[in-house]
Amino acid sequence: MGIKSSAMYAAGFASIGLSFASWLTSRSVEHAGTDRADRWGIFVGQWAPTFFALGVALRIEETHETGRAAREELVETSYTEGRMPSRAGV
Repeated sequence: MGIKSSAMYAAGFASIGLSFASWLTSRSVEHAGTDRADRWGIFVGQWAPTFFALGVALRIEETHETGRAAREELVETSYTEGRMPSRAGV
């Protein structure tokens, strides 16, 4: 999809900042009380773990794709040199 893991990590950190900003704004601008401000902060703060988890999943996919390409190149090189590639560790 073209989304990098670093973008998800950045979104996680932005979510933490947005959580604090929404709590502070709700507390000072709205006259609904501290309870409502706390709910806004917690609601937005729950996005951060999701973004970090997506970042970890994307990082795994990025490194997995790189490793797969390197293994395929090694196998192809071995076959062209006339020897069988090792299957050790697979």
